[in-house]
Amino acid sequence: MKYVLLTLISAMLLSVSWPTYGVPFFIFFALVPLLMMEHGVSKFSDYKRKSWVVFGLSYLCFVIWNIVTTGWLYGSKNPDGSHSLMAVVFPVLVNSLLYSLVFQCYHWYKNAQGTYWGLGFLIAIWMSFEKFHLGWELTWPWLNLGNVFADYPKLIQWYDTLGATGGSFWILLINVLIFYTVRTWEAGRKRKDLIKNSAIVGALIVLPMIISVIKYNNFDEKPTGQVSVLMLQPDLDPYAEKYSKDSLTIEQDLLALAEKNSTGKIDYYIAPETALPGRGSISETAFEKSLLLNNIKGFLSNHPGSVFATGISSHRFFYNPADLPKEAYQINSGVWVSSYNTAIQLVPNQKVQAYHKGKLVPGVEIFPYMNVLKPLLGDAMLNLGGTVASLGTDKERVAFSNPYNKGKLAPIICYESIYGEFVTDYVKKGSNFLAIMTNDSWWGVTEGHKQLLSYAKLRAIETRREIARAANSGISAHINAKGEVTADTFYGDKTALFAKVNLYDKMTFYTRAGDLLSRFSIFALGFLLFYYLIEWFKKKTKKA
Repeated sequence: MKYVLLTLISAMLLSVSWPTYGVPFFIFFALVPLLMMEHGVSKFSDYKRKSWVVFGLSYLCFVIWNIVTTGWLYGSKNPDGSHSLMAVVFPVLVNSLLYSLVFQCYHWYKNAQGTYWGLGFLIAIWMSFEKFHLGWELTWPWLNLGNVFADYPKLIQWYDTLGATGGSFWILLINVLIFYTVRTWEAGRKRKDLIKNSAIVGALIVLPMIISVIKYNNFDEKPTGQVSVLMLQPDLDPYAEKYSKDSLTIEQDLLALAEKNSTGKIDYYIAPETALPGRGSISETAFEKSLLLNNIKGFLSNHPGSVFATGISSHRFFYNPADLPKEAYQINSGVWVSSYNTAIQLVPNQKVQAYHKGKLVPGVEIFPYMNVLKPLLGDAMLNLGGTVASLGTDKERVAFSNPYNKGKLAPIICYESIYGEFVTDYVKKGSNFLAIMTNDSWWGVTEGHKQLLSYAKLRAIETRREIARAANSGISAHINAKGEVTADTFYGDKTALFAKVNLYDKMTFYTRAGDLLSRFSIFALGFLLFYYLIEWFKKKTKKA
């Protein structure tokens, strides 16, 4: 019962730390009860299958954490209008399993090499897992530990140096040191060691925050320019209106919203992810002939000096089997098509600039590891809304240049805004402000859309770029380069948000170096595994 209680305490602490409802300071010792559970089971219990006990209890902890923090996925709906149970069951169970496997590896290594080596191994393997979780096709980094301070930007200004992955390292290190302090106290009851270790822990918690507040109060980077941005929030129901309304009606409503709120000079109109065309998609080979896109150019002709950036659904046909991208599917004899979640920028009398979303939502926009899973699952996909076919992607990020001013827009599409190092690639391409085009209305009025907005603040700090965020149903927002929301909208409002967005051109250390601590952790993990194998081989040869 003691070990179950410790497990539940860790689950509770992890859960109540999370944005946008939690208090993040609990995260500094949230893993300590779980580490105490593992140590107690391994060293002091009479269980015959201790590894299974550790695995089962850690899985319980991570399941609770995942349910509490991401249970809003249940808000997604099936085609018949019912809530999609699989949309929450699959991510929760699989993600919890992955975290449990990480913890299980720590348990095995600690038993083989001892507590101190084991704690170093825990930091290395957890950091390596988070980095891995950012890159594979089942990617779901929603619960990466560094995200936890997203609602407290004043305390994490140093993320411009080490990023949110640096935050994960910080949190893991503190948890390990607190556990170490507890263990040394239990083992020796030496007050001097307790005071010394507690002081070290306190300093490691407080010093980064002090540095951050100093950076916050002394932020004086001078912008290279400023643009006027109008973020459009059409509040189009993604399950009903989007696929039942006529495309021209959807566009007319969007342009009417833009016209109604066009007071003064507007440099950028920014509309949400897949704002057009509603049902179906727009052919990329006919962009210049598209009635929908030419209607927007007509609107812009009445607003000289303005450009229009929006998300669309698009497609491209292929007729030669040798040219097929892997996601293309056949629709007729000799005809294949590839679909895209696309961001475009429209300027009168200029060619359409386009970018295809590079980070796709597993089970919604991509069939993960199709060659392996499709023979097993057939055409089954997790229906979280949107397409049920794998979309095409762009291998590189782009920056949309503005012919009328210094603005260079980063066309970040929804889910992409969770990925720190990924977003820096837009800045490396020359972007001097970030435009997030998103549709957060698949899950209703839940924590989902609030958390996604919250994570955008991390990207502003990491890159020191201001953000103009246009959401279909909210929350649209202007975020400054310090990660503060300076203006936003309400969820479910049909409205527009005007903002003066500053342009910056300097690159932060994080933009240049990326997830440096993650790469160091992967190296450390390899060293620790190699060291274990050497020790194991030495012991085996001695016995022989």
